[in-house]
Amino acid sequence: MIVTMKKDTPQEEVLKLKNELEKLNLQTRDITGDNYIVFGIVGDTTILDKNFILSNPYVENVTRVQAPYKKANRLFHPENTIVEVEGIKIGGNNPIVIIGGPCSIESEKQLMEIAKEVKNAGAVMLRGGAYKPRTSPYAFQGMGIAGLLLMEKAKKEYGLPSVSEMMAVDKIDEFIEHCDIIQIGARNMQNFDLLKAVGKTNKPVLLKRGLSNTIEEWLMSAEYIMAGGNENVILCERGIRTFEKYTRNTLDLSVIPIIKKKSHLPIIIDPSHATGKWDLVESMALAAIAAGADGLLIEVHNKPEEAMSDGPQSLKPENFANLIKKGRKIAEVLGRKI
Repeated sequence: MIVTMKKDTPQEEVLKLKNELEKLNLQTRDITGDNYIVFGIVGDTTILDKNFILSNPYVENVTRVQAPYKKANRLFHPENTIVEVEGIKIGGNNPIVIIGGPCSIESEKQLMEIAKEVKNAGAVMLRGGAYKPRTSPYAFQGMGIAGLLLMEKAKKEYGLPSVSEMMAVDKIDEFIEHCDIIQIGARNMQNFDLLKAVGKTNKPVLLKRGLSNTIEEWLMSAEYIMAGGNENVILCERGIRTFEKYTRNTLDLSVIPIIKKKSHLPIIIDPSHATGKWDLVESMALAAIAAGADGLLIEVHNKPEEAMSDGPQSLKPENFANLIKKGRKIAEVLGRKI
């Protein structure tokens, strides 16, 4: 809901109305302007009668916003949100962030070798699965806390902040202490207890789009996190489920300009899970850069044929390095850097 005050309304009258609304457990967000006073109302506005606000003699107009997400809505937050992780800024016109690493952390030797390779290629963050959601209960489920500790060791050695997926609320203390970005995976995008839990922290959250979720549902999941007080949310498109079987998922690159229009949150692209095939990853990654993505999340493995999960979609280090070289040229055309 957007409230437009009459021109030259005294500031004390604006504050008085805002205070009345906040008594109803609603929040107000100013929308900047030179010749007008406008603010948005955030929260459950269904409890508000539009005429209640219009009865105020200083109110010019009241408009209901159709989108159910408010905190994630660019209308209430015109400036791009910049999420900072260990000095690395994600979003806005900052350099495009490259995150590389294995799907699953398999051993110290494996992780340290890959961390060194992705660092040398130009990555600024390291991804790695410590807890793995697998379709089969018999598949490798990850190293657990031991994996997170290895990510921490790799960070100390190579200066790469870590990104790893959290699957259960009872693991949150582990992730707060040992991980730099908490990833909420596609299968948990609407795990509302999990979203509420990370919303109570100030730890950056990488929120992946669900397998068959709409953009609005995705933004509503971001709203859950932000409503808890944590506004350090990064959106991640990893492909959606369609009728097509050739690729693992269908990568929706149109979501990049749509998110840029509807939300102020940064968005990165995961071409590895989207395609499921290593030879398609580079072209989709380059297309994502051209479309305006704020970053890439790419699976890299030094021996994909021996990987315990997602080997077919993992790039070898040399292919990862070539991708970044090409990506730099595209980014330069757009006035950005990698």
